[in-house]
Amino acid sequence: MEATLSHLIDQYDQGKLTRRQLLAGLVATASLGSATSGAQAASEPTFQATRLNHIALSVTDVARSRDFYVQHLGLPVTSDSSPYNCFLDCGPNFVALFRGSKAGMHHYCYSIPDYDQQDAADRLREVDIEPSLQGQRIYFPDPDGLTVQLASETHGA
Repeated sequence: MEATLSHLIDQYDQGKLTRRQLLAGLVATASLGSATSGAQAASEPTFQATRLNHIALSVTDVARSRDFYVQHLGLPVTSDSSPYNCFLDCGPNFVALFRGSKAGMHHYCYSIPDYDQQDAADRLREVDIEPSLQGQRIYFPDPDGLTVQLASETHGA
């Protein structure tokens, strides 16, 4: 919708639309926007991820997993609270290890511009996804039940 509004204004500024045509176009665009407010347009994503921020793994032994990733992948430790968790640097991303009863993916996180927890929660609810809010973090399931987290572009930096 934003692109349509911008196009209408550009057309008016270039003298290709009268004021009456501009107003009609604005009203039509606003009407279309309110008619689809509960459902996201197929071509417009709910969020625009800018990068994969981190992957969090559940591991049965944090120290053992930490040592594995340090030795075999050269990931430096940035924070170690063994036996509960450990964070490993991986370039602009990181790997989080959390103690769990069973090994597997805990969650994965995407960075989005201008992250605001409440705005993100509202946007997810608009597309019928119920988020889980934990502190300033927000999580939601993908179609297969994998846990997705959203964060600011500076999260973990």
